[in-house]
Amino acid sequence: MTNALTQARETTAAMRALFPATPCQRNDHLSAKYGAEIWLKREDLSPVRSYKIRGAFNAMRKVLASQTPAFVCASAGNHAQGVAYCCRHFGVRGVIYMPVTTPQQKVEKTRIFGGDAIEIRLVGDYFDQTLAAAQTYCAQAGAHFLSPFDDPDVIGGQAAVGVELLDQMPTAPDLIVSPVGGGGLSAGLISYMVVAAPNVGFHLVEPLGGASLTASLAANELVTLDSVDSFVDGAAVARIGAHPFETLQHHPADQLHTISEDRLCGTILEMLNIEGIVLEPAGSLSVDALKDLDVAGKTICCITTGGNFDFERLPEVRERAARAAGTQKYFILRLPQRPGALKDFLNLLGPQDNITRFEYLKKSARNFGSVLIGIETTDPANFPKLAEHITAAGMSFTDITNDDVIAQFVV
Repeated sequence: MTNALTQARETTAAMRALFPATPCQRNDHLSAKYGAEIWLKREDLSPVRSYKIRGAFNAMRKVLASQTPAFVCASAGNHAQGVAYCCRHFGVRGVIYMPVTTPQQKVEKTRIFGGDAIEIRLVGDYFDQTLAAAQTYCAQAGAHFLSPFDDPDVIGGQAAVGVELLDQMPTAPDLIVSPVGGGGLSAGLISYMVVAAPNVGFHLVEPLGGASLTASLAANELVTLDSVDSFVDGAAVARIGAHPFETLQHHPADQLHTISEDRLCGTILEMLNIEGIVLEPAGSLSVDALKDLDVAGKTICCITTGGNFDFERLPEVRERAARAAGTQKYFILRLPQRPGALKDFLNLLGPQDNITRFEYLKKSARNFGSVLIGIETTDPANFPKLAEHITAAGMSFTDITNDDVIAQFVV
């Protein structure tokens, strides 16, 4: 037990040569909203804007204590940036494989962090192809592969988050809320807290479209998901790591939560608009989970794991947030092809209803034309009223808001 505490503190102290402790801040807005003491452990403020730098640093320094190999990783984002930063710090060569489809902004950021110490190779349209290429090269070159989460030394590096937050908070929190993707961070935190502050509770959060821990706990064994929604790219993995699962396999099911990607978008916007805090989707998971927890009167620490948000995604985030809130809907409306039909429809709209999209296809051989229409309103209760007015006017419509197949083509 003493060794575990000592090792975690030594690891954390070693990181000070690379970057200062990330802040742990009480958030007034969230504290007032939930009637609790809500603290944010701001991993989005690390040098690479995520906690991934910790695991990469610890794993690399452990390897470099006995040998000096080249390092290889496969990543489309935060892990790549952490490895690149550490390669430059240690002065060692790194080869970083990224999918061809990786946004150029992430590629360039990784190149800036690594400088001359790294080589970036863009291989594969999908991450599985990228990973296979990286591992093949690694075996051929005799390099050391740096896993983003399935490595005891990576897990040990992530435990430094727990060391810092206990030092920074006035008292140990009642509860820590952490996102879980591959499981490295959660496994590191829990392993450390069990010995350093055993009374601290843990709630873990996964994106609905990448809930690999949820599936594995239900099956009582590691499960590989058939498909993954990549929107929460920092936490959506098809299979949780084997090493993290050794720690997390007995985590209580009622302390593991899944959150829809659409709902999460509302929290991204809330933190950006109200607090000026830029969080990527995975970094918002712990804050969004507060909606599902009984936290009144308690002291809670949410781990905001990353802030590498591409602002080109902002229109999509806004769209999905409105859909989750029930204030944005899309309809296929059938209008009679006669003069004044469109005006009749517009007169049905309420004072709070705003048309955000309108596409009308008129076909002269038909008596009716189809309209794709998007409507945003201030209150979800306005939509049932609008539906009644449309029906009473003798018009027909189909709500396609939640039809993912159709939405992929028309929304």
